[in-house]
Amino acid sequence: MSLITIVYQTLNLCGSTLCIADKKDNSRSRSLFLPHTTSSSLRHVDLTNTAIMSQSGATVSQECITAYNDLKLSKKHKYIIYKLSDDFKEIVVEDASNDKDWENFREKLINATSKSKTGAVGKGPRYAVYDFEYSLATGDGIRNKIVFIAWSPDDAGVQPKMIYASSKEALKRSLTGIASELQANDSDDIEYDTILKTVSKGLAASS
Repeated sequence: MSLITIVYQTLNLCGSTLCIADKKDNSRSRSLFLPHTTSSSLRHVDLTNTAIMSQSGATVSQECITAYNDLKLSKKHKYIIYKLSDDFKEIVVEDASNDKDWENFREKLINATSKSKTGAVGKGPRYAVYDFEYSLATGDGIRNKIVFIAWSPDDAGVQPKMIYASSKEALKRSLTGIASELQANDSDDIEYDTILKTVSKGLAASS
């Protein structure tokens, strides 16, 4: 790792964590624990040998990309649901299915759970891609769009929601060809007709 020197002004920071964002590459963002300071000062921090971690805290596994290409290119899957591993270090495939029943897919998101770092289990966020197909109201044929869904239920734990939110862009960058992105926070947001209207921009025939 190359030498990274950061200048920051400390204002009575005691045991704080400094988040250092890399605008060009989110995966290189860093978190740094700041030691006790009691006065305002300028301090140079050498991160060459410092234990650091990605701001998102997760990498994208190769299986995520392989499954996505199977959906996009060979139509092997209708949808893929992604999750963070229990240690929050990697995004993995939780489910890849050719089931065309939207309600089955929807229920899997609604029933998803996640553990906090303390081990508490509660409602869990997820990422998903869905190969959405619809007929145009004009009768001009059928359209397909790959939709990325960021599922983050309002009643999920704060910690999982924060980690999923900060990891999302890393996954999206790995999946080329996404036509539409949706943020969903409750069960109404993932009703079929709601998604259909959004994805088709109101041009789809009534279901």
